[in-house]
Amino acid sequence: MQIGMIGLGRMGANMARRLLRDGHHCIVSDRSPQAVQALAQDKADAAGSPAELVKKLARPRAVWLMVPAAVVDEAIADLVPHLEAGDILIDGGNSYYVDDIRRAKALAATQIDYVDVGTSGGVWGLERGYCMMIGGPQAAVERLDPVFRTLAPGPGDIARTAGRETLAGTAEMGYLHCGPSGAGHFVKMVHNGIEYGLMAAYAEGLSILRAADIGTKESEADAETTPLRDPDLYRYSLNLADITELWRRGSVISSWLLDLTAAALVEDPSLARFAGRVSDSGEGRWTIRAAIDEAVPAPVLSAALYARFSSRGEAEFENKLMSAMRYEFGGHLEKPAGKQ
Repeated sequence: MQIGMIGLGRMGANMARRLLRDGHHCIVSDRSPQAVQALAQDKADAAGSPAELVKKLARPRAVWLMVPAAVVDEAIADLVPHLEAGDILIDGGNSYYVDDIRRAKALAATQIDYVDVGTSGGVWGLERGYCMMIGGPQAAVERLDPVFRTLAPGPGDIARTAGRETLAGTAEMGYLHCGPSGAGHFVKMVHNGIEYGLMAAYAEGLSILRAADIGTKESEADAETTPLRDPDLYRYSLNLADITELWRRGSVISSWLLDLTAAALVEDPSLARFAGRVSDSGEGRWTIRAAIDEAVPAPVLSAALYARFSSRGEAEFENKLMSAMRYEFGGHLEKPAGKQ
């Protein structure tokens, strides 16, 4: 199938390569000429601009956007004057589903179909494939099925879920038409909210294991810190790289995230090259907003989001306030950094 790909970053470029490997005709465009040239060397058809990309596509056209959520509206505005009724515009980034609903309504007036695709797979997608959560008109989604089928991981060696033998659909292939406009990004939004929670759980648990040798360390006795009651209970020097590898083998908490964690700890047990400032690209916030609107309790996902804020120093002022209050009511002095 012929498709245009705009946005050749970490995921867009590899998605185009996966499509090219399977015989699809890809016309590519990006603000970076170097990124376009790299894909041209992989037999993609290079376009110097979105307008040129549209001209190179046969009607009815399909254009896939893999750009940051903040610039999707700008990209659509640049494209729409060059598109026609019957064309399909796909947003495969991490847009807010509310924006999808708005965009789909606006494009419907010009008879251009809008398809939202929540895409998971990261930098590993070229080889592993991409899990895709899709929203939009049924006919448009069906027309794009050859593209989805190529990009998806397929069933692979994952054991079939008991009871699915008689169930139809594409979920086992790694892609799914979840519903009308916005449904794909709604599902991806919650997917990423869950991801925040899983990552936080691994990080907190492994940090508890890392500190299990606290009983072997000397600490000053003072009025500011609760003393460790029984140091003999915490004299374990644990190998986190080995423990994460162990958990990968038959444990109920095994996962791809754990696989990646194990690999990171083998490469650098102290994680010295990371400062620990964890970004959030929006999906966690949107998930919590949806949970509030739906009156669904989500304490774990909420805490994981707030932990990311704290990691970036957003709690600095409130921590200073607590320290100031302790000083005001009790004359408590702050301990130097690094002290318990």
